[in-house]
Amino acid sequence: MAHDQIPRQAGIHPSPRAVLGRLSTGAGRGARITHTEHLPPRPGTHADWPSAIRPEVINAIRAAGIDRPWAHQARTAEHALRGDSVVVATGTASGKSLAYLAPVLSTLLDGSEEPNGRGTTALYLSPTKALAADQRRAVAGLTAPLGTGIRAAVYDGDTPVEEREWVRQYANYVLTNPDMLHRGILPGHPRWSSFLRALRYVVIDECHTYRGVFGSHVAQVLRRLRRVCARYGSSPVFLLASATASDPAVAASRLTGVPVVEITEDGSPRGEVVFALWEPPLTELHGEQGAPVRRTATAESADLLTDLAVQGVRTVTFVRSRRGAELIALIAQERLAEVDRSLPDRIAAYRGGYLPEERRALEKALHSGELLGLAATTALELGMDIAGLDAVVVAGYPGTRASLWQQAGRAGRTGEGALAILVARDDPLDTYLVHHPDALFRQPVESTVLDPDNPYVLAPHLCAAAAELPLTEPDLKLFGPATEELMPQLEQRKLLRRRATAWHWTRRERAADLTDIRGAGGSPVQVVEAATGRLLGTVDAAAAHTTVHEGAVHLHQGRSYLVRQLDLDDSVALVEEAAPPYSTTARDTTAISILETTTEIPWGDARLCFGSVEVTHQVVSFLRRKLITGEVLGESKLDLPPRTLRTRAVWWTVTDDQLEEARVHPQALGGALHAAEHASIGILPLFATCDRWDIGGVSVPLHPDTLLPTVFVYDGHPGGAGFAERAFHTAARWLAATREAIAACECEAGCPSCIQSPKCGNGNDPLDKKAAIRLLTTLLAGAAEQPPAAE
Repeated sequence: MAHDQIPRQAGIHPSPRAVLGRLSTGAGRGARITHTEHLPPRPGTHADWPSAIRPEVINAIRAAGIDRPWAHQARTAEHALRGDSVVVATGTASGKSLAYLAPVLSTLLDGSEEPNGRGTTALYLSPTKALAADQRRAVAGLTAPLGTGIRAAVYDGDTPVEEREWVRQYANYVLTNPDMLHRGILPGHPRWSSFLRALRYVVIDECHTYRGVFGSHVAQVLRRLRRVCARYGSSPVFLLASATASDPAVAASRLTGVPVVEITEDGSPRGEVVFALWEPPLTELHGEQGAPVRRTATAESADLLTDLAVQGVRTVTFVRSRRGAELIALIAQERLAEVDRSLPDRIAAYRGGYLPEERRALEKALHSGELLGLAATTALELGMDIAGLDAVVVAGYPGTRASLWQQAGRAGRTGEGALAILVARDDPLDTYLVHHPDALFRQPVESTVLDPDNPYVLAPHLCAAAAELPLTEPDLKLFGPATEELMPQLEQRKLLRRRATAWHWTRRERAADLTDIRGAGGSPVQVVEAATGRLLGTVDAAAAHTTVHEGAVHLHQGRSYLVRQLDLDDSVALVEEAAPPYSTTARDTTAISILETTTEIPWGDARLCFGSVEVTHQVVSFLRRKLITGEVLGESKLDLPPRTLRTRAVWWTVTDDQLEEARVHPQALGGALHAAEHASIGILPLFATCDRWDIGGVSVPLHPDTLLPTVFVYDGHPGGAGFAERAFHTAARWLAATREAIAACECEAGCPSCIQSPKCGNGNDPLDKKAAIRLLTTLLAGAAEQPPAAE
């Protein structure tokens, strides 16, 4: 952020080593730290701004307390002014915002002095509303001395209708998100004609978040933007920023469709970072199939947040689920009330699904220091400026190294030392990582995986493009090689009609409404309080079956609600306030069939395959678990309709001879395959930018399509998201890490830390840990004899 470099009011920043030392005192606390990584402080390297940056902009930056830029900021600005699309991929809090803001503001000032017309414009895209609002505050602070030459405004779903016309007519720096670009700006481009005609720069912040299905959609939205801009005579330069990106130029070019220069050498200074890996202890409880159970990451993280708040250490605790964020805040508040009645009010939850006014109030309280601790989902992970944080607790590995470093980087953003703690969940990947720290600290972040040619992604964007401007033959190349093959299908389905030399959208409904670029699929389900009719928030349609089914516990702003009815036709879940002593977890059953095998390679007698599949799954029941311990209290049946998914998968088969070699007897085969499937899903996020909730799996002792024992791992999104393909290309390393994770676990017969899955529809039965290790050993022996799958 540009304002990461602005000096802030001095405060007390305790030594991260001292804070960790206090946290580790007490019965058994020290043994929970499996590794501590010390990242030493780093000095900064200055440079000079390019001579083309206007002196007024340089003076405004100096007035903010920044005398000279870091070397990477100056290089980025130089490329931007030269007209090169560029991605700056340097560390968190390295001042990436200033790297693109300096050339953007300078160019906008140049344009504001033109005698006629609107002058030059720029568009800023962020993945979240919160980040765009935060950037708007930063720009306002920086540009105050520049007068009216810079007219920055946020344009998103929260912008009042009466303000939108002013933004369209007068703003020259518009901050929005890909969703608004897709649904609002591009379909209404004639009203934006003067802005688009003058568009010089498109800033894409936190570009590493555009991965999988969402990233593939955004890639096509950007191609639509380039096409509409060309219609008005402009060809904007793309400026991208990410604190965590592997092969940033390749990823940025695939996202935008244009060549991109990368800046990766970080010239900014960094304070000391102490990074602890923390494993909760085993409890006396036993879970499914008698497996030992660890204390939950939720309970452990709530304890750490409580202890840090008592020490006066400003902390954000990141948690993967909305429910988890609410639960951690609630537990911490209750425990703090026993210490000091003033402290609970200084802890809150922050997650997606809140109403706009709730989000804004929390952001303001965080900025002001009124809040001492926050339990947040990834809605707060991105580049929002959170001044003065001392510590970050990450409740469970967030799915990728990229997200882990992004979250850890929220602390110490003013150059002081920072403490980061990763609390492991009872999960194969978390357990593997806290005992293999090199996998976190000695490896680059993952490659960003996206597939703009996915027909489920591409088809609706071709329709949207045709609705914006009739599609011509020269346009087809812009949208990728799969376009020509899709056009006849869209004509057959009567979505497009060819007239003379162009394809037209002929339907009455809006073409942009054909797809949800977040990949949610369908209208969000509204969560409504039955007694009052009050709207509490929303849940994505794809998650409704598992999160707001009848009997589910729904948490909102620290209050618990029970779902009394889920109306799928009207997309409404009716809830009533309650205080059950349990949480709920949905279970489903899954079947899979092979539609097409795209690629197949031998691994000895085994086969490794990649292709298209159809998955049918149905939520059939839900478990009730004790809040703190996770102990299962009971299971209730559900009657929900099945859902069908056509997607991409990687799968492997083994022969009877290999089973005999691995000493996997017929009665153990189902458990061996099932255990290998669970563990491989848990480990795949080390090799692709996904987490286990992006992917699914099925294992079958005799699959009807292969006629062999088969394990499938598939993308959980229509048409695929690129994760299974990445798994295919890295299969030898991926499955070797899977085998090692199972073998290294200290349990006897299998547990949630190695082969049990939190989302298994079969109650984690059957599972055979020892047979799975022998089976994977035999499979990998065949893999060693073969060349790796081509990237």
